[in-house]
Amino acid sequence: METEREADLLEEEPPQENGVIQSTQGLYSSTSTPASDDEPFSTYFEEKVPIPEDVTQMFSFRKLWAFTGPGFLMSIAYLDPGNIESDLQSGAKAGFKLLWVLLGATIIGLLLQRLAARLGVVTGMHLAEVCNRQYPTVPRIILWLMVELAIIGSDMQEVIGCAIAFNLLSMGRIPLWGGVLITIIDTFVFLFLDKYGLRKLEAFFGFLITIMAISFGYEYVMVRPDQGELLKGMFLPYCENCDSAQMEQAVGIVGAVIMPHNIYLHSALVKSRQIDRGNKKEVKEANKYYFIESTIALFISFLINVFVVAVFAEAFYDKTNIEVNAKCNASGSPHTDLFPLDNSTLQVDIFKGGVVLGCFFGPAALYIWAIGILAAGQSSTMTGTYSGQFVMEGFLNLRWSRFARVLLTRSIAIFPTLLVAIFQDVQHLTGMNDFLNVLQSMQLPFALIPILTFTSLTSIMDDFANGLVWKIGGGVVILVVCAINMYFVVVYVTSLNSVALYVLVALLCIAYLSFVCYLTWHCLIALGVSCLDVSCLGSRMSLRLTGHIDVYLLNDMDSNTMVER
Repeated sequence: METEREADLLEEEPPQENGVIQSTQGLYSSTSTPASDDEPFSTYFEEKVPIPEDVTQMFSFRKLWAFTGPGFLMSIAYLDPGNIESDLQSGAKAGFKLLWVLLGATIIGLLLQRLAARLGVVTGMHLAEVCNRQYPTVPRIILWLMVELAIIGSDMQEVIGCAIAFNLLSMGRIPLWGGVLITIIDTFVFLFLDKYGLRKLEAFFGFLITIMAISFGYEYVMVRPDQGELLKGMFLPYCENCDSAQMEQAVGIVGAVIMPHNIYLHSALVKSRQIDRGNKKEVKEANKYYFIESTIALFISFLINVFVVAVFAEAFYDKTNIEVNAKCNASGSPHTDLFPLDNSTLQVDIFKGGVVLGCFFGPAALYIWAIGILAAGQSSTMTGTYSGQFVMEGFLNLRWSRFARVLLTRSIAIFPTLLVAIFQDVQHLTGMNDFLNVLQSMQLPFALIPILTFTSLTSIMDDFANGLVWKIGGGVVILVVCAINMYFVVVYVTSLNSVALYVLVALLCIAYLSFVCYLTWHCLIALGVSCLDVSCLGSRMSLRLTGHIDVYLLNDMDSNTMVER
């Protein structure tokens, strides 16, 4: 039956001329050759978790437990050191006023992660693999480079967070470069935990999330924030008497929460469960349980973020440097010189955050803070490495050994971080956070536009393609998120006060916007703007945007990924 159905599909394939597939509404060509099946990928999927049979219930906790894991690994990106630093700065600069922005960004993130999970579940391919098969060669390479930049930026924040945590825990005895080297070693060790079983690896990530919850929860209980102000800031979208710095911080929250590489990661992680993709009922069920699991995971990550914002909002909002200096001096802190004797508002980062907690609430607060940062940095570093491997394997169709792939993806991010750690002090290292957030903000369109494009195509998603509400809502959300982050980029660039940099940025922006427009053009066609779908004779476009069956894509999947059409 399977052979007959595939033969029928091939018979229905449009005529070809010079390798270009012709359709009645345009000309499209395949952009890559089918991947060799000689050696399966060894990243994360050496085993797949079986799903228990339970046909008598609409909802099964046993099935939810079987699907639990990928969403929590995905949620770690919402708890990386870059997010923690954004949280503490939000609390110190704006008090509780921006909690509603954090809530909104997390909800938007959940909706985008839903699209990523659905793509992986329905097609059996993650986003990088679909991009590899659907975009022409040059755009595909550019897209890969942009995503790699986002991963490098995120990875540097995570490694920096680990190095700072080691420095705080050792009272400065472990230098920053030493912390970076330790992070390299332990990341390699932890990444091979999946050799002992996928569920054990996921349990380890759950353990790290638990450490973060306990650490930052301890700080929350100790500081005892005003619950009324907290609820007001969370559910009333306002920012009374906010200045430009606080508004920029609001934009920074969105940029820190919604990370481009996480879309690619989540679409790959969901492939770790045994799902019969020829059975629409199972696919629908998997989508349901993955969405429930992701909601729970992001709710927990949101609570941890709230803990950090509330602690710094309650204890350090409107504090001045001279107040903190006096407190640190009285407590005998060796870091008193971090806070000049002036009345300017306190500026904090991950390192200073631990120091001021130690000054105001005792050494235990500092060490527990450092443990939480270490757990955040270590867990996000590991998932960042997985992201790098999925992206390289998907875009480049790599068949390297596991060790070689881990070594390459680690080295890309570790070496620049190590150089900075050797030649800069901790204040310069944490000061890189703004630049890295800008770097990742610029890469957001290269994840959000493709995921909306491909999940809207019936040729790829069949009955699970986005409906009208999701197409319009997804388009609006992506437009808003990208606009917010572009504002963040403009604010950062204008603060550089350099004409030469302005000219350089202007040239880069022209190229950048041209490529974004190219991706947007394809996305609009996928969303139903058919007037943009023009024939391009001789071009190498592989997007089947006409709504017909994408025979090439189906033939490139294994038989288990084909949904009955």
